[in-house]
Amino acid sequence: MDIESELRQAMTDAVGAETATPDLVEGVWRKRRRHRARNRALIAAGAIVVVAATIPTYGALTGDSQESVVSSARCTPEIPSRVLPEWARGGFSEKEPRMPYVLGEHGDIIAILFGSPLSSPPRKDVSNKILWVSRPPLTTSGPLTIKASLPGGTMFTTQVPGGPGPSIIDLPKAGCWHLTLTWSQHTDTMDLLYSSPPS
Repeated sequence: MDIESELRQAMTDAVGAETATPDLVEGVWRKRRRHRARNRALIAAGAIVVVAATIPTYGALTGDSQESVVSSARCTPEIPSRVLPEWARGGFSEKEPRMPYVLGEHGDIIAILFGSPLSSPPRKDVSNKILWVSRPPLTTSGPLTIKASLPGGTMFTTQVPGGPGPSIIDLPKAGCWHLTLTWSQHTDTMDLLYSSPPS
């Protein structure tokens, strides 16, 4: 006996053969099928949520989407030219200047790379020129202090007199340098790649 026949028989036993009409049985059967379809849809939706929750999320959490892409990069061999954030466009004549740049992890300072790609030792034809721009206003005078380190323990410290501004930063070795930047009671970090120049 199939399920529909069993259902008809059960209804006949419960309410009598006259009450359990074919139309009533069909109506109950349609409701049963809809209920089962809804349950399957809920189970599938729950599975999607579980899978989505296990997928890691990448990217920085500060700044707009454009800044996030740049600040999340770790020692990318080639930093592409991008439109500078509005707060870092001082001194540029273009309405939307494009330059290679790296944003600090906290979004408080930007390194605009006039000498991209940076090299150690410096290239003969291009210097390692970096324009530093602070997002928060400068509340005190003083230098921009740069403490740079390489995996393995190599460390180097230098300063930009007068605070964030134009500089030439020559680091002693090629590698992925982690920079801690301190200026005007602010601190931020970033990674910069110094490559060996072509021979």
